[in-house]
Amino acid sequence: MTDSAKARAPILAAGGIVLREGSRPRIAIVRLRRDKSWVLPKGKLYPGEHARAAAKREVLEETGHEVSVHAFLGSLSYLVAGKIKIVQFWHMRALGEPVHELAREVKAVKWLSLKQAIDTLTRAHEKIFLANVGPAILKAAKQAMRDKITKRSVRNGRKRHARSAPAVPAVHLIAGDDAEAKRDPFVKALEGWIGRLPQSSMRRMS
Repeated sequence: MTDSAKARAPILAAGGIVLREGSRPRIAIVRLRRDKSWVLPKGKLYPGEHARAAAKREVLEETGHEVSVHAFLGSLSYLVAGKIKIVQFWHMRALGEPVHELAREVKAVKWLSLKQAIDTLTRAHEKIFLANVGPAILKAAKQAMRDKITKRSVRNGRKRHARSAPAVPAVHLIAGDDAEAKRDPFVKALEGWIGRLPQSSMRRMS
């Protein structure tokens, strides 16, 4: 890859919308030390690392929780210091208690309702993304809880029809109103590339 191509290559990152299930599901957001902003847990890919693996690693480092990884939720694209950053997100479920110290760059973690999480997030594009995917995640979580109850009922001799959890539609959001970015042919090409992402990736489950 030439120096000019490297300069134009997007920054690749991945993260999770992490749900702590229960009668009142809660979503994780993290506070960064450097600017005190509240953000969704995420981080850059290592060279050669798969985005899904990077998302799980980053969530462990930033929330302290092991997670199960579920449906692909979509991607966010925005400008960072003149370069395009693409962040892919997966639906995740927190497993038990924290098992890992928070990464140095993270000051705190909050577990909030969907509305509280949207209101607390600092960056507008993350608010919009969570507002789009959040309701479907909560619906899927409620269905998963019903399925657990159904399985218990079957074990106890009462048969009930179990419905599968609804699919969470993937959302691909290009953020920012930078006029120069809108004129950039690379950004236009990126919009087309994101629009062609395979729908099968939505259904990848752990």
